[in-house]
Amino acid sequence: MDSLTDLEAIGRIGLALLAGAAIGLEREQRDKPAGLRTYALVCEGAALFMIASIMLGDQVRAAGQAMYDPSRIGSTIVQGIGFLAGGVILTSGGRIRGLTTAAGIWVTASVGLLIGAGLYVVAFAGTAATLLVLVALRSVERRYFSPRKARHRSPYLPPDA
Repeated sequence: MDSLTDLEAIGRIGLALLAGAAIGLEREQRDKPAGLRTYALVCEGAALFMIASIMLGDQVRAAGQAMYDPSRIGSTIVQGIGFLAGGVILTSGGRIRGLTTAAGIWVTASVGLLIGAGLYVVAFAGTAATLLVLVALRSVERRYFSPRKARHRSPYLPPDA
């Protein structure tokens, strides 16, 4: 496996920004709490952490050090993004809001990790699948589930809240 060059790393950052922005644009158009800039930054940040991990691994191997596992940094991103995404979930008047935004942030981070690792086809398939869910399934959800969804109450709130 060849070392990751600075130029390749910069290309990956650009691709991550584009993928995150594509997902964020849809959320921005829906006037959601996290939009274009947030999703672009989440995707870029995840890619940067993965790129850093790969480049650190390259340095460790070049110095003749022990084995290095670049997935270790990636695994901590999953936890950190879960914390960030949890911040957009709100409960108000028995309704839960922000779950789709939180899930979108989480998925966007995984796209960034994939791009940072150089797995472009899977990353852009994930971006396309995310946009399909956000755009195409919205009409299905509204048509078949909106009345029920409006009555949905949080299991964490008392029935009279």
